[in-house]
Amino acid sequence: MSSLDNLSITNRYAEFPDSFYTRVAPQPLANTRWVVWNDELASLLHLPSFSQIPEELLANFDGSKVWSQFKPLAMKYTGHQFGVYNPDLGDGRGLLLGEIEGRDGAIYDIHLKGAGTTPYSRMGDGRAVLRSSIREYLAGEAMAALGIPTTRSLGLISSDTPVYREQQETGALLLRVAETHIRFGHFEYFFHTNQHKELKLLADKVIQWHFPSLANSKASYAEFFRQVVERTAKMIAHWQAVGFAHGVMNTDNMSILGQTFDYGPYGFIDDFESGYICNHSDHTGRYAFDQQPRIGLWNLSALAYALSPLISSEELQSALGQYENILSQQYYRLMRSKLGLNVPHEDDGSLIQGLLAILETEEVDYTFFFRQLSYLDSSDKAVVELFKSRAEFSAWLEQYLKRTELDNKLCNGEGISMEQRCQAMRLHNPKYILRNYLLQNAIERAEQGDYSEVHLLANLLSNPFDEQSDYDDYAKLPPVWGKKMKLSCSS
Repeated sequence: MSSLDNLSITNRYAEFPDSFYTRVAPQPLANTRWVVWNDELASLLHLPSFSQIPEELLANFDGSKVWSQFKPLAMKYTGHQFGVYNPDLGDGRGLLLGEIEGRDGAIYDIHLKGAGTTPYSRMGDGRAVLRSSIREYLAGEAMAALGIPTTRSLGLISSDTPVYREQQETGALLLRVAETHIRFGHFEYFFHTNQHKELKLLADKVIQWHFPSLANSKASYAEFFRQVVERTAKMIAHWQAVGFAHGVMNTDNMSILGQTFDYGPYGFIDDFESGYICNHSDHTGRYAFDQQPRIGLWNLSALAYALSPLISSEELQSALGQYENILSQQYYRLMRSKLGLNVPHEDDGSLIQGLLAILETEEVDYTFFFRQLSYLDSSDKAVVELFKSRAEFSAWLEQYLKRTELDNKLCNGEGISMEQRCQAMRLHNPKYILRNYLLQNAIERAEQGDYSEVHLLANLLSNPFDEQSDYDDYAKLPPVWGKKMKLSCSS
């Protein structure tokens, strides 16, 4: 009996008409083996831990022996890539295997990335490489631990199959887990091909599956879009607050549930640079760090256009009009938490933007600075010494300390000590983030068959706010070669 036989598996997407997808069998890789297995997700999905994993489970998931209850399919969608509509998109290297009901009652997609060619592969080989698969696996874990909405991965599989990118690399498979793989681009496909009946069916099913409280509402489509706007705005606010650059915010990479999706040439900011570009293919800086809020609205506008047969222009514009305010409120709420401020004040915007300007001018590491600031209860020496021009930062610090005093007054006199404030700040300012140079070190070892660094980073980043003093080296400033790394879309 397979380890999957007792699972509650559904294939809701496979019940759509044929225009939604193409059934495709995975194309196995040679001599597969597990790189990492996510015990936490496995438990959620009623699967065994790695220490108890049976041999046949690898075959069930690597495509060599597809379990009978899975119905592999490649989704069809389109989307705007770098602002240009591309009608020829779809799952070009991944297959939706099926859905598993979790212990929490939610239903999760199981998606096999790197499963070979599909009708939507265009000129690609349909494969994933070990390098990019490690990056996606660890990114999902790091973002989840930071409290940012994200897809995650159940497991990562390596092989002996060579795959060619700029050079020969190792073929790999990633088992991605998400509440849905439906993207903005799914709606764009049906709209731009005048399949409005299918567009309505897709919207109805998304509402039924993921927004059930709206199912019987007369304004269900408009409210559905409003919630997509809200979720997307809050997700991007999280990115901005933690210093994360996605790198490829095409509409086909935007989850309809506002979850971080399709990790490619992403990067966490090192020395603060508002215009940081992590994708070396982004020659115009369209997806630079400081452009992400604007692009989020642009993408939502493209989705609004696709939904126009179902929702009035007035309702669409009303929802889009809320985006900037939602994002701004969420962003400043998160930034106040990083600064240990409990009550909003009208001057917070200038305080925060003034700080970011100093960090950029002084080329101070974003994550390291906020972590050091959270030790202000011990001494201000460490944080002040991060700056070459200490007078300018000292002036800001004086302004900040006055703001903490005002915060105590605004709390109806129920103020907190600096020690308590800093303890709270350390719950919002991570000590450990997934820097690209740490990833590069883990990837180089993994390509030699040593997966220990992948496991170490996965464990370390699952508790990014904890001290974990045995791993202080992973919290140090990056070496010069590891700063501001740019990567390709194949990353």
